[in-house]
Amino acid sequence: MLLVLMFALLCAGTLLFIKAVTSHAEQPLLLKDLIDEALRNSPEIKAAEMRTEAAQHRVPQVSTLPDPVVSFGYQNEGFSRYTYGKEQGAQWMYSVTQAFPFPGKLSLKGETAAKDAAALREGYGNSKTKLIQRIKELYYDLALAYKNLDLLQEQSSLLKMVADIAAARYAAGRGSQQDVLAAQTEELLVLEKQEMLNQKVQVLKAGLNNAAGRDASAQLSRPVEQKHSPYALSQGEAAARALAVSPEVKTRQRLVEAAQVRVNFANKDLLPDFSVTGSYFDRRGPFLDMWSLTAAVSIPIFSETKQKQAVKEAEAMLREAQSELETAKLSISSGIHENFSVLRSAESLMNLYRNSLIPKARQDIEAARAAYTAGRSDASGMVARLKSLIELEALYWNQSTEYQKAAARIEALAGDGHNSILQKD
Repeated sequence: MLLVLMFALLCAGTLLFIKAVTSHAEQPLLLKDLIDEALRNSPEIKAAEMRTEAAQHRVPQVSTLPDPVVSFGYQNEGFSRYTYGKEQGAQWMYSVTQAFPFPGKLSLKGETAAKDAAALREGYGNSKTKLIQRIKELYYDLALAYKNLDLLQEQSSLLKMVADIAAARYAAGRGSQQDVLAAQTEELLVLEKQEMLNQKVQVLKAGLNNAAGRDASAQLSRPVEQKHSPYALSQGEAAARALAVSPEVKTRQRLVEAAQVRVNFANKDLLPDFSVTGSYFDRRGPFLDMWSLTAAVSIPIFSETKQKQAVKEAEAMLREAQSELETAKLSISSGIHENFSVLRSAESLMNLYRNSLIPKARQDIEAARAAYTAGRSDASGMVARLKSLIELEALYWNQSTEYQKAAARIEALAGDGHNSILQKD
């Protein structure tokens, strides 16, 4: 009767082992809450925001006239005495000079700064998108680590049952000591895997805390178990969306626009600048005060080695920016294609595990149990089949996690990282 009871427990455990065996009183860790906290507190995001704000303040600076220059001095006649008011040429002099760049130069400088600010603004959005992607991937990996711990705990429980049955059979003279030792060895191997997974959990928690702007040792509860949902967009739709709204592409587009404006400015800089100086001469005594108005024009006589070289430099930088834009587009298209391949492969394997391999493994366990009960096999056969079933379950959850991470990467490429299609908290 003891053996029958223990086998009944074994069968019940086998049918239920895919469910979590521990309950958590603490609130689960929700992905959306973690993302919101990261966007509020991440030093990386705050730094990107401040860079964007600083760039906005640069626009009016570069589009404003240079500061006027105020000069004053004294002119004396002779060296032997102070002749102010006594000699015609003795006078105090005051002047104001204002420089005027050639018309259009200031507006081009302002336009360049505005384009640079727009690029940083898009880069700020890209920083948020990449942070969200990083948090999602760490979150999914942490959820997987916990799930694998559940599976190992279930495997440990089932192996203990087998070990107890083998010990009872050995005590009754119906089994061998080798069966007992084999089951106990497998239990120890499970403990080793659990310890390694516990270490991985701590590493992933530290990574999540860092991404969220928390102290590395801050407490994190268990993530919500992820439900599989088909990705809503086709590969073509995702690629088209990514190229249209990706912050990375928009950043590169703004940089191309800024480079084009720099080319325009470099060409405009071949034209001369002006300055106007107004002076007042203070003379005392019988001499009348005087004033003057002077205009000056810069002559670009060194244009071959200065301004024209600046034009060539700006044109080269424009071609560089255009190449980087094309590189970004190709990288995004490649990333979409690669991650959709991962999606399709993961979904195919998940279906294979869920609908074929795992059910067959369960049937195999039932057949092995019957053979073991009848004395036609040893405990090692039961242990091998239990391990195989647990491993198939672990492979299923691994593929589920790869699917979710690939979807997160696609969402990041498409600039839609905050509104996950798969996460349903």
